[in-house]
Amino acid sequence: MKRAIPVLVLSVAGLIPVWRYAPSHDTGSSSATQAAAPASTPSVSSSGGTTTTVVPGSTLDTEKGPVQVEVTFSGDRIASVRMLRQPDHPQTRAAVPKLIEETLQAQSADIDTVSGATITSDGYKESLQAAIDARG
Repeated sequence: MKRAIPVLVLSVAGLIPVWRYAPSHDTGSSSATQAAAPASTPSVSSSGGTTTTVVPGSTLDTEKGPVQVEVTFSGDRIASVRMLRQPDHPQTRAAVPKLIEETLQAQSADIDTVSGATITSDGYKESLQAAIDARG
């Protein structure tokens, strides 16, 4: 009887992670990223001699969920980047501000992958490059 209680407690403690497990959004694809939709046409506005262009990137289905960015260009520079779609995952929420900050510094899609969010980082960079390419 002395061993039964610890065995029962440890068994329940070992099963808790199994009960709390939430599978990722698997697309059924063997590749990590797959283009789901091409980038849309850019939106252009002009004020005070500076042209502002808003370009959505393509939507990419990743193992963690869809990723899509929207890039705002002010003249030839990337003024801001906004995530339109992103996986609902803690690593993604932590990685997005870092990815955006690096994009604004590099002014390109040639940025580092965020450790712990490799899949989202790769999808972000691919969607960002599609937006940059769509701008022309």
